[in-house]
Amino acid sequence: MYLLGFFYSPSNSKHSIKEQLMKLLRCSSSKSTSPAIQNSIEDEIEMATVRHRPEALELLEAQSKFTKKELQILYRGFKNECPSGIVNEETFKEIYSQFFPQGDSTTYAHFLFNAFDTDHNGCVSFEDFVMGLSILLRGTVQEKLNWAFNLYDINKDGCITKEEMLDIMKAIYDMMGKCTYPVLREDAPKQHVETFFQKMDKNKDGVVTIDEFIESCQKVSR
Repeated sequence: MYLLGFFYSPSNSKHSIKEQLMKLLRCSSSKSTSPAIQNSIEDEIEMATVRHRPEALELLEAQSKFTKKELQILYRGFKNECPSGIVNEETFKEIYSQFFPQGDSTTYAHFLFNAFDTDHNGCVSFEDFVMGLSILLRGTVQEKLNWAFNLYDINKDGCITKEEMLDIMKAIYDMMGKCTYPVLREDAPKQHVETFFQKMDKNKDGVVTIDEFIESCQKVSR
């Protein structure tokens, strides 16, 4: 398992977390719609994107690492999946659970949703999704580590405690279910947390700051 559980995927899965997030954009109605009608709908939505969101797209293009054409495609998929233009937590959990049917991904999806919900209003907008995806797919190492730290910092107070890390680890193991190999003992999450803190809590004060987190992760990746 990678040091950052967020980037972990089971050995028998062909999809990384990043790929799974991209699949959130798939249109669930496409299976019951004829190709001709579907293409017509997609063309209409894409044209609507260009007509009604040019300023927003230009702003996102400047802020993210996606081109205008890529943003149009992402927006089309996002609107197909979420016509309201936002994703609430329950919908996010339902979609995410499809990638881990062997376990319970509910708690981890909750943490992941909160990481995307940057303004903490209970929903993920297209802008929220694009900015998070931009970092995960094309961000610098520093940007990705900042994003990962935010995921682990559950209460957003600027540091990671053992309790927060244990909650994340338990959520990861619950999500993986029977796919973990070898079979893990019940105290495996706690042991993982202890190892994490031994490596990252440099001043031994019981919490990991963003500086300690980034420094330790960069050392591991070298």
